[in-house]
Amino acid sequence: MAKKKAKKKVAKKKAGRKKSQGQEPLIVASKIKAYIKAKGLMTASDSLEAINVKVRAMIDEAANRTTSNRRSTVKPQDL
Repeated sequence: MAKKKAKKKVAKKKAGRKKSQGQEPLIVASKIKAYIKAKGLMTASDSLEAINVKVRAMIDEAANRTTSNRRSTVKPQDL
């Protein structure tokens, strides 16, 4: 008798984390969670996404200010 080939089980990929507006995170979640925990507080599940959105907005505003000042380097005063 011929041996039957066993089918390999393929694990389904888990759905990825939510990305703020479909974009890559700009923050390090573990560092932010540790910082908040050091203050004796807890981090809500959706707070990291909100922080990422705020950081992205700050960078966008700084980039706009940089280009309006005819520069190509974002400086601290742009923030």
